[in-house]
Amino acid sequence: MKIYTKTGDEGSTALFGGSRVKKYNLRIDSYGTVDELNAYIGLIKDQEIDEVSKKALLKIQNDLFTLGAMLATPPEKETLKSGKERLNIPKINETAVQFLENEIDVMDAKLPQMTHFILPGGHQAVSFCHVARCVCRRAERLSVALNDQESINPAILKYLNRLSDYLFVLARMLSKQLDIEEFKWIPNKNN
Repeated sequence: MKIYTKTGDEGSTALFGGSRVKKYNLRIDSYGTVDELNAYIGLIKDQEIDEVSKKALLKIQNDLFTLGAMLATPPEKETLKSGKERLNIPKINETAVQFLENEIDVMDAKLPQMTHFILPGGHQAVSFCHVARCVCRRAERLSVALNDQESINPAILKYLNRLSDYLFVLARMLSKQLDIEEFKWIPNKNN
């Protein structure tokens, strides 16, 4: 199988099910941003971090591939003529969201209570978490916009929302594990 097909040379691409759309289509932008997020999560996973976090991040990467496939399938193509689902894989659902919530709760129980907003940075691994969090928020915004145009599985929106929370808490947890000071945002009130 060749990696290049030349079918997108004029600015269109195929969705799962065969429909062709422009490469700037909101559906493409949504799952493309999820793909970008997955790459950043790979960067986090490649850092010198604990094995529990690496294992959770690998699961999240797999979940994001599933989520991307769900976004790449327009509603009218979700069911085959035979009545079977086109995506014959387990979908992102409440269990996937609960996994993130459980991971957040476990990490959060080990962290000091937040009293201020925290500035991103302090260590490369922590910064990668914050970049991934921002990309996750963009993927969420794009998916919300897509959902306003044509309905998507509501678990996608919940998952992306919770994943950005997970990435924030992971950044805090890595700061603690790496003994990195969290820089609090304290506005200068003298201006």
